[in-house]
Amino acid sequence: MKKVAILTDSTAYLPQNFVDQHEISSVPLVVIWEQETFEDNVTITPTEFYSRLKTAKIMPSTSQPSVGKMQSVMTSLLTQGYDVMGIFISSKLSGTVQSAMQARDLLPKGSQVEIFDSESTTIAMGFQVLAAARAAADGASLSECRAVAEKARQQSGVYFMVDTLEFLYRGGRIGGAQRFLGTALNLKPILFMHQGKIEALERVRTKGKALDRLIELVAEKCDGGTPVRLASAHANSPVEAQALLDKAGELLSPIESITCELSPVVGTHVGPGTLALAYMTGM
Repeated sequence: MKKVAILTDSTAYLPQNFVDQHEISSVPLVVIWEQETFEDNVTITPTEFYSRLKTAKIMPSTSQPSVGKMQSVMTSLLTQGYDVMGIFISSKLSGTVQSAMQARDLLPKGSQVEIFDSESTTIAMGFQVLAAARAAADGASLSECRAVAEKARQQSGVYFMVDTLEFLYRGGRIGGAQRFLGTALNLKPILFMHQGKIEALERVRTKGKALDRLIELVAEKCDGGTPVRLASAHANSPVEAQALLDKAGELLSPIESITCELSPVVGTHVGPGTLALAYMTGM
């Protein structure tokens, strides 16, 4: 039985030590800013992105990886003797899954490549990737890795707070949060991923109360499930993200805690100041 290589995209946000340990491959999404094109978190870093965003008169846009880029990475892994398990950002947020499917169709007949829609993004998707990668390291087959990813998708999620809905609205990713447009500035929308889309949950009066509510919501999802894995993600707010993770950790005693910064592709759509809390339980 062939070993399985895990392939994902640049919005998984796994720490480099996990990527190196499990030899996880990644294809970057694309940021388009005026006349320039950047590879997400490769040729433009979060620090560079958020700094430039402060004075930008024209907002950036984003795009999925090219079919050619996908095909090249898949071909490299297949040539090394692997079967390939690709886990990508929700197809309702990006065309990345479609690019991966088109790339797979161009491969030689008989190539063993699975394409999996995480129905999520950021570190919530990263938890799915990591679960599949750990299974692969233990010798799981391609179909077994897919089953692990499916279970992880069911048992993981993410809640997040944005400073403003402006960026989601501009990028067309606002989903069910549309009803919160025009909200008073001091009210913070709490959003979550549901069946691959960004949906609105509720509005909270202050940022502090919103962050406490994120913890409550994740605690409800993790109730009774063990082990618990937690991650916080942020758009240019590292201190608040660490505090959020620490406070959640005191309540939920996770076996794994991760912090990460939202890359330019996701930052384009959620905007600076966004804070998220992701979880996976029972795995």
